[in-house]
Amino acid sequence: MAYKGIDVSVWQGNNIDFAKVKSSGIDFVIIRAGYGNGNKDKYFDSNYSKAKAVGLHVGAYWYSYATSAAGAKQEAQACAKVLSGKQLDYPVYFDIEEKSQLSKGRDFCSSLITTFCMELESRGFYAGFYTSLSSLNSVVSDAVKKRFTVWVAQWSGKCSYSGAYGIWQYSSKGKVSGIGGNVDMDYSYIDFPATIRSGGFNGYGKGTASTSTTTTTAKKSVDEIASEVIAGKWGNGSDRKNRLTAAGYDYSAVQAKVNEKLGSAAKKTTATYYTVQRGDTLSGIAKKYGTSVSAIQKLNSSLIKNVNLIQVGWRIRVK
Repeated sequence: MAYKGIDVSVWQGNNIDFAKVKSSGIDFVIIRAGYGNGNKDKYFDSNYSKAKAVGLHVGAYWYSYATSAAGAKQEAQACAKVLSGKQLDYPVYFDIEEKSQLSKGRDFCSSLITTFCMELESRGFYAGFYTSLSSLNSVVSDAVKKRFTVWVAQWSGKCSYSGAYGIWQYSSKGKVSGIGGNVDMDYSYIDFPATIRSGGFNGYGKGTASTSTTTTTAKKSVDEIASEVIAGKWGNGSDRKNRLTAAGYDYSAVQAKVNEKLGSAAKKTTATYYTVQRGDTLSGIAKKYGTSVSAIQKLNSSLIKNVNLIQVGWRIRVK
């Protein structure tokens, strides 16, 4: 299941009509809370209040300029201050994309992400990080990718990241009713509102019921999910793997069942052919393959017009 969302900041102005945004099919919005060491996005409070008022699920992000782990910690503290008293249904993301940061490599970038996220976690927030696909693959350690939820940007028709991720930002030039100009577009593959509220994160008391617009249902069997995969409901490649994993299914088990089903179907539909030899009769061929003359004629209606007249060398389908 994919939830459709957007992310906004001061660049979208202070006149977003969130009622129209919601009515256009958007489920969630990630709002920039601020940037650097203590700089609050001047429209954050307004965007937060308006989005919440119409029932949109809200998350936040902090654009980083940190030049050290200590700087990342200060940014996290500033972010927590801005978010104080608010309730967020989606994670709080550390936005790392400055070239001056990325150029310092994996250990440096991983330390910034870890420091920011752990500082927020210590304050009761559900934290993650945002970066581009190329940066995710090159300057973020595997340990960090597994430890914190990932929001990956790849402006393409599909996300090619092979690891697990919660949100995919698929466009920077989206058009949504209620917003003038372009806006970033996202898909979320995790029911974050349910996870965050039940866990008591982001300003919610532990065990708070989710008001997610989608209904959480019991997990389906591997056989049922495999049938849905074959029907195209779970995407392809890494997108399928991520969506199944995010939904709590064992990707390997589901894929094995898919292969089994497709293999069985192939066996059931594999055609059997026979090349007519000298002395053959259609009745004899039918008996040899456990079928009937009429069945063979039906399978070869364009070739066999008379069941008593078959020619040597004909390749006919018998099953």
